[in-house]
Amino acid sequence: MKTFTKILTAVGALVLTASAAHEADACTRVVYRGADNLYVVARSLDWKTPIPTNIYVYPRGISKQSSNLPNHLKWTSKYGAVYAVSYDGGITEGMNEKGLVVNGLFCKGTVYNDSVSSKPYVMSLAVFPAWLLDQCADVQEVRKMLEDPGFEIQGATFDGGTVSALHWGVTDASGESIIFEFDHGKINIHDMGDVRAMTNDPQWPAMTAIINYWDKVGGRNFLPGTVSSPDRCVRANYFAHHVEAVPEADTGVTIARSILVNCSVPYTYLIQGDPNVSSTQWRTYSDVRDVRYYFELVTNPGYYYIDLRTLDLSKGAPVLKLETSKTSDLVGNANGRLVKSKPFTPMY
Repeated sequence: MKTFTKILTAVGALVLTASAAHEADACTRVVYRGADNLYVVARSLDWKTPIPTNIYVYPRGISKQSSNLPNHLKWTSKYGAVYAVSYDGGITEGMNEKGLVVNGLFCKGTVYNDSVSSKPYVMSLAVFPAWLLDQCADVQEVRKMLEDPGFEIQGATFDGGTVSALHWGVTDASGESIIFEFDHGKINIHDMGDVRAMTNDPQWPAMTAIINYWDKVGGRNFLPGTVSSPDRCVRANYFAHHVEAVPEADTGVTIARSILVNCSVPYTYLIQGDPNVSSTQWRTYSDVRDVRYYFELVTNPGYYYIDLRTLDLSKGAPVLKLETSKTSDLVGNANGRLVKSKPFTPMY
């Protein structure tokens, strides 16, 4: 009993030190490793109010720019991709036709720019994920793009003035995964190695210290159970390492979904006196082997997917859109519900 009490005391001190003032924000990302090259990237989007999010599919060959300011970057998309676009104005995450996945999660420690220096270009957060997904086939190409990007971040606030402070998880079709974080104009890139989960705060070096601690404690009989960011990350990582590795995509997505639900925040859950607690609004599952992107509103009875391999992503093909608010009856392949659309208008 004394040993158990010491463990509880040590864990409490570690979590409080690492997550003071950060424990309420909630998003979770898990990488499920199956068999026969199956990897599923599962993530939850958690916020205090619903974040309207629609699905867009963009073909190759579209010219884009990084900002509405004069000193913007320009590029032409090399790959087609599916984007989750929140408020119809900014890309939260996406997957391209090569199976590269980019997800943004809140991280309060993020400081994008260095006030004492300036870079030649401006990049809006509204299109930043597209800049990577449009031009990169794998994690190594993302690393190269981030070595010296030459831009400062521009981003609108939302939901009454909230700053979009994000760090990013990236996984490719081989299962290689990195996390990168902005720190006063510098981009720190972390190799996830065999860690298979990320959440919000603290930043990655401190989070890995917590994960390493719990790996030594062991999780079969004792895991942290709160909705705090470190607790959710530890649980997700433990279960991702202790489920069966299967080759079937449908079963793999189901397993990834079960892990993510275990680490989600119940819908409408509140803590009196803590206005920052965020409940899960939607979840996604990116099957990077079969290039299927699954979307699940927590208020819907089921979930559905976009199959990029069977869509026309060639240059000149139309932009397609699915309004998720009109999908309460939709389960399974949702390609037939995509409609031609204008590109979304970035919320610079």
